[in-house]
Amino acid sequence: MAESDWDTVTVLRKKGPSASQAKSKQAIAAAQRRGQDVETSKKWSAGQNKQHLVTKNTSKLDRETEELHHERVPHEVGKYIQQGRGDKGLTQKDLATKINEKPQVIADYECGKAIPNNQVLGKIERAIGLKLRGKDIGLPLEPKTMKK
Repeated sequence: MAESDWDTVTVLRKKGPSASQAKSKQAIAAAQRRGQDVETSKKWSAGQNKQHLVTKNTSKLDRETEELHHERVPHEVGKYIQQGRGDKGLTQKDLATKINEKPQVIADYECGKAIPNNQVLGKIERAIGLKLRGKDIGLPLEPKTMKK
């Protein structure tokens, strides 16, 4: 029984620092003092509920000129949105809630300030029952038939 020496201790597994301890300022400073590599990365929009990302370059929007301008929703489309909303008895806020958008989005589409987005236009079309895209703008939306 020479193996059972009471003076030596065998450590099978040693836990490292927890995630919060490893990310603390003291742990980072200690690692830098020891000369260890410290990798940092910044998460973009972490912890935010961002569903829609801006795909257009906003600096280009700021530099709009006559030659370089972004297409806006035509005023006739805005009038048809107002008309369809009025026929259904909806306010801008009600329509926005129905299509899961902000009320400001509806206001921008009705004023003609919005840059057209086919997803938003499709939601509005279904909610008010009028076509807002293509050559038949303002006509009632035909219900889709099920194909077998």
